[in-house]
Amino acid sequence: MINIKSQKEIQAMREGGKILAGIMAEIGRNVAPGKNTLEIDKLAEELLIARGGKPSFKGYGEDMGNPFPATICASVNSEVVHGIPSKDKILKDGDIFKVDIGMIYKGLHTDMARTFPVGEISEEARELMKVTEQSFFEGIGKMGPGKKLSDYSKTVQKYVEGQGFSVIRNLVGHGIGKELHEDPQVPNYYNRKFQDFDLAHGMTFALEPMVNAGKFETKLGHDGWTFVTKDGSLSAHYENTILITESGVEVLTIV
Repeated sequence: MINIKSQKEIQAMREGGKILAGIMAEIGRNVAPGKNTLEIDKLAEELLIARGGKPSFKGYGEDMGNPFPATICASVNSEVVHGIPSKDKILKDGDIFKVDIGMIYKGLHTDMARTFPVGEISEEARELMKVTEQSFFEGIGKMGPGKKLSDYSKTVQKYVEGQGFSVIRNLVGHGIGKELHEDPQVPNYYNRKFQDFDLAHGMTFALEPMVNAGKFETKLGHDGWTFVTKDGSLSAHYENTILITESGVEVLTIV
């Protein structure tokens, strides 16, 4: 069942999204060679709590016996998503660093991710980041009340593959609001097995293209959380929480 948000819920998510975007900007200013990902995670949690929020990710999965231990997902280079912050994971010049963060604010979740360059990065890495971000905006350009959810998926896939990169198939976006993960699943590629429907005002989604420089296959690491590219190629991630408005789309996690 897809939840239609009330005006009160929309306003809470709008406020939360703006706060979260500000936190992400502050995180980005602290990304540099020599930093370890645990200190960045601690900064993120301090900022989030100071602004009246609670981490969405910390403790997630407790019912499955393997709770996520941190506020952010911290993934480097070939790590796609869900990397666990560590004092031993030290950023170095040339890395690309993915930060995924979710926040509960006034009882509602917002979720976003960015990929940051660490020092001087390769031209391939820079292009990968650019294409991943732009694919999100290409996709939401096809969204609005009365349009099909699959229009987003088709557009992202066509754009990414047209630029010579690949879209990950086993990880998807999702509905969001009272829960971090609500119906429906939102793939970044077209597959008839996924639920398709007409979009309507008040729907909220966390849309998150995950794009590889090489092939789309991934594998799960020994920690039970971190996905990495199967061929060792670079991967980039870009995510925002969005609202379907009366006339189009509003991105809630951009300042």
